[in-house]
Amino acid sequence: MSDISGLTRAEVEARVARGQANRVSSKTSRSIGEIIRANIFTLFNGIIFAAMLLVLITGDWKDAVFGVVIIINTAIGVATEVKSKLALDKLSILIAAQHTVRRDGADVQVSHDEIVLDDVLWVKSGEQVPADGIVLEDYGVELDESMLTGESRTVTKKPGDTVYSGATVVSGSALVRVSAVGEDSYAAKLTAEAKVFTKTRSDINEGINKILRFMIVIVVPLCALLIWSQMRLAGGFSVALASGAWRQAVVQAVAGIVGLIPEGLVLLTSLNFALAALRLSRKNTLVQELDAVETLARVDALNLDKTGTLTDGGIALDDVVVLGDGRAGGRADAEVKRALWHVTNEETPNPTATAVQEGLAQEGLAREGLAREGVSASTTFAGVQVLTRVPFSSARKWSSVVLRAEQSDSGEARVTRWYFGAPEIVTSALDEDSTRVLELVQERAATGARVLVLASVDMSVDVTDAGSVSEEETPHIDPRARVRALIVCSESVREDAEKTLAWFREQGVRARVISGDNPRTVAAIAHKVKLTGDSAPRFLDARELPDTPEEVAKVLENVDVVGRVLPNQKKLIVQALHTQGHTVAMTGDGVNDALALKEADLGIAMGNAAPATKAVAQVVLVDSLFSHLPDVVARGRQVMANMERVASLFLVKTTYSVVISLGVVLLGLNFPYLPRHMTYIGWFTIGTPAFLLALAPNTRRYIPGFLRRVIHVAVPAGLATGLSVLASTLAVPALMGWGDVSAHLTELRTINVTVLFVLGIVMLASIARPLRSWRGWLVAFFACAGVAGAFIPFVAQFFQLHIPSGSSAWVTLGVSVVSVLVWLVIRMVVDRFWPQEEAR
Repeated sequence: MSDISGLTRAEVEARVARGQANRVSSKTSRSIGEIIRANIFTLFNGIIFAAMLLVLITGDWKDAVFGVVIIINTAIGVATEVKSKLALDKLSILIAAQHTVRRDGADVQVSHDEIVLDDVLWVKSGEQVPADGIVLEDYGVELDESMLTGESRTVTKKPGDTVYSGATVVSGSALVRVSAVGEDSYAAKLTAEAKVFTKTRSDINEGINKILRFMIVIVVPLCALLIWSQMRLAGGFSVALASGAWRQAVVQAVAGIVGLIPEGLVLLTSLNFALAALRLSRKNTLVQELDAVETLARVDALNLDKTGTLTDGGIALDDVVVLGDGRAGGRADAEVKRALWHVTNEETPNPTATAVQEGLAQEGLAREGLAREGVSASTTFAGVQVLTRVPFSSARKWSSVVLRAEQSDSGEARVTRWYFGAPEIVTSALDEDSTRVLELVQERAATGARVLVLASVDMSVDVTDAGSVSEEETPHIDPRARVRALIVCSESVREDAEKTLAWFREQGVRARVISGDNPRTVAAIAHKVKLTGDSAPRFLDARELPDTPEEVAKVLENVDVVGRVLPNQKKLIVQALHTQGHTVAMTGDGVNDALALKEADLGIAMGNAAPATKAVAQVVLVDSLFSHLPDVVARGRQVMANMERVASLFLVKTTYSVVISLGVVLLGLNFPYLPRHMTYIGWFTIGTPAFLLALAPNTRRYIPGFLRRVIHVAVPAGLATGLSVLASTLAVPALMGWGDVSAHLTELRTINVTVLFVLGIVMLASIARPLRSWRGWLVAFFACAGVAGAFIPFVAQFFQLHIPSGSSAWVTLGVSVVSVLVWLVIRMVVDRFWPQEEAR
């Protein structure tokens, strides 16, 4: 036992006072306050709130109904993201582990946060290393550092070597002196940059914000001009202020302003993103940011981490290749497998030994014997006694067991020592020429397999004295032993990986594997799951990568697998793909993946990922199943392809609101409708039907350019609508012989509202095509529902709707027909001289 005494109580207290304790903040997601602020303080909410406040101060509250969209939109975003946050936080709650430190010469138990700098710390098998340290004494310790480096193979440590917080002790133990705690630890430094929150880029929201920024430029002067023009029609400022007509002038000005804002599009985007997030949550997929749903639709480059994605992190027994004197099969197979079972049947087996045990169990081998699945009882031994054992040590890289077996056919006893371990270590100790054995090992290792050898030597021990066989003070391999079998293991490949990768290939998404492991090994696993179909994946060692994103991008064009990748190189690879215009998704689970996940357009963390990794990811696969990704991407594509289809409905309103507002100012007209009219028409021709259309199946990959394509459809229709309403406002009074237009303002607004409704239904029918399906019934339903609402007294009174009668009815019909013809003509001209760019 070591004589290292560790720190004294006074030394520990002094370090705690200096802030050298092992405390580190490790948040798993944004705080609720951050989520609320992000959803409330938006450009859209600011504009709508200002307009609503203006109406509430000066007009009827009924004309401020449009402001409800702020509450709904904000509530949807907050509720959905908070739900994901709570689920993620719950996922990350772990029982605080206790750790053993040596203080004042005695071993004591302390919590993670109570460890201090320079503490002498025990790290034991099965534990996670709580702080960085330097190994003082080694007792066969072996670490899994894959969460930090991406390298899945275990690492042995010797006195003087460094261990890092976040690594897991696979076997053995060690005494280490803590060299860094809290924020100074390796893992904390690696994730410090990743903890800075960055908002997901959204093409559709960027398009909407461009519209909003444009609106801000024209809203203030246009609102002032509208108020001025409406007051002038009321007899001037002095008369309007004296009579109170200024209030109605402000309300009418706001009617023009509100029409400019595509509030329904913002609300529908949030609704559809929220519904997509809800549906994905039912498949154990958490969407932390609603905008990530859109990114799902745009992904065309997918970077996969090997461990946890293509493989489940475990090891599987692939084959037991019996060698030697031609006795393969029968007795030799049975003897080898029985010996393999016993040599790996340690009290605390390492992952490889566990995999061997599980693999043999699947073949029917149990402690009681080998008489299973085709291995007949005549080829087995009646019983086996374990005389001595040398447990596996990462320092030796082998283990051994001495077995006494009674042969059922002769009744004789046989004592054999079996060795199990690394090929190069075991064979180097043998007298026999092992060249052929090592060649066979290399052949299988080249396929990504992990190969070990099983060797044996008969012992010259009398049966009656077998129980006295003892292990030597210094274990060694008997040079007379002969290699009996190759034990071929490999990382356990996920059953769903091949099918999932095939789906991505069919969808035009280029998948690459980015791993910290040996590139040849990773390429072999990638070939096994058909990353590139039937062809062999092309691989590269990351040490050969250039330093600039532009040069890396050129290299990546001909590479499918990159191995030996450092954390900063994963980030560099994402940056390189960005230089080529790709939308990149990145999967990962380790701290080493955090920076790359943050740099990617879409970070996807596994449910068992490090807290820092989940904190920067937009999507978390709670059950860590790679097979969920097609559902994730398909849901995003459905939402975005349909959103592009229906977005034109909302921007038509924006376009004709601009045309009408400018026409009202320039021509000195009364505003042709009220804000509540826009609310009513929007429900039946835009908002509700658009929401239903956005739920239709659609798997087309979304291509950036949303705003350009939507404008192509919306501007001609909006222009036709705006010109029709202005023409109606100018022509109808003359046609009807109204001398004083203000006396017939209700009738004029009824005609204009009808024109807006008819053209809205025509536009809806155009967007919903083909109509020989449920889409046609949907258009017919909302057309009838909109008309029916005007006949319901409460609805008609609330929204100031009137049924045209007498000559007004015929004029309304004629104006509506002419307006539709104008819309068709403008549409034909635009299609002739400005062909639509298809969303590929």
